[in-house]
Amino acid sequence: MSSIDKSGSFSLGGTAVRRLGYGAMQLAGPGVFGPPKDRDAAIAVLRHAIAAGVNHIDTSDFYGPHVTNRLIREALAPYPDDLLIVTKIGARRGDDASWLPAASPDELRQAVHDNLRNLGLDVLDVVNLRLWGENGHAPAEGPVEQALSVLAELQQRGLVRHIGLSNATPIQVEDARRICGIVCVQNHYNLVHRADDALIDDLAGKGIAYVPFFPLGGFTPLQSGTLSGVARRLGATPMQVALAWLLQRAPNVLLIPGTSSVGHLRENLASAELELPADAVEALDRMA
Repeated sequence: MSSIDKSGSFSLGGTAVRRLGYGAMQLAGPGVFGPPKDRDAAIAVLRHAIAAGVNHIDTSDFYGPHVTNRLIREALAPYPDDLLIVTKIGARRGDDASWLPAASPDELRQAVHDNLRNLGLDVLDVVNLRLWGENGHAPAEGPVEQALSVLAELQQRGLVRHIGLSNATPIQVEDARRICGIVCVQNHYNLVHRADDALIDDLAGKGIAYVPFFPLGGFTPLQSGTLSGVARRLGATPMQVALAWLLQRAPNVLLIPGTSSVGHLRENLASAELELPADAVEALDRMA
């Protein structure tokens, strides 16, 4: 058994994926805009992830824009049979690198075609609808029917296999499930950002995957004396402990930590082998 196998697996859209995956966002340039600083290093990270057993990659054509999808295609096509590529639509990048909503029916259809073209695919495995929320970041209540109806139409046409949500509230998740099948929810969640505790448990009972973005804090990595203390005691890095905690949080949690370094990728994947004792879990739980 390889180290990543110890993370276990969970069904995402009917495909059993290892619970430690890879998020491609950091392969783009600074601020997720423009080309990578080191193209060869970006290609190496993707290929190492697959060689290590990763079979779940998260991306979007608005990363760059177009950058990460083209890198994935260059590095990995023709794709392994068991690789599940999950993308998202509903936003775009301005010329000044700003993040802007892009959720009109025409924009959503164009985004699906852009992802297909730049990934070199005939059908997208999973497409997450990225809801804009409050100031573009925190989830906020709002209608989902129009946008999901567009995705459902593209699914019926055979361009999209499965549909998920990103940056969604529990009410929006339930509203969405009345419109079409939802296979995953991708929201902000980590050791200290725990607003979705109840949602994770509810989705677990329904067999729906929960994919936390910013599992290590995002652009400001998690900092905590408690986290560092547990890491020292276990001979691990704080980030490995944070990922191990997420793996033990619930069986439907799928991780997509991102990095542009093969060394950091190896460290992240090694968290699958880290067993947290009960007193460590109790201490980490109190961080919220």
